[in-house]
Amino acid sequence: MSTFHLTVSTSAGRAFDGQAERVTMRGANGDFAVLANHAPFMTLVKPCECVITKEDGQTLTCHSGGGVFQVANNNATLLSGEFTIG
Repeated sequence: MSTFHLTVSTSAGRAFDGQAERVTMRGANGDFAVLANHAPFMTLVKPCECVITKEDGQTLTCHSGGGVFQVANNNATLLSGEFTIG
């Protein structure tokens, strides 16, 4: 399956930085999922559970305290004040 580069940054540093097949979370207008080559967009993220499917198929269940999410040029970035994996 195709992948994209996902970076999750917090005030404490990078919580995730790698290739992903899919990421799902709750945006300002509802839940969304991003796959490789997604159309560019930006949204606010509400506090939520999010799921990252890594390039090897491993699934990480995470919690985001909210933030800003952007997708462009097969790269996705989440800037979050709080983000925990597991």
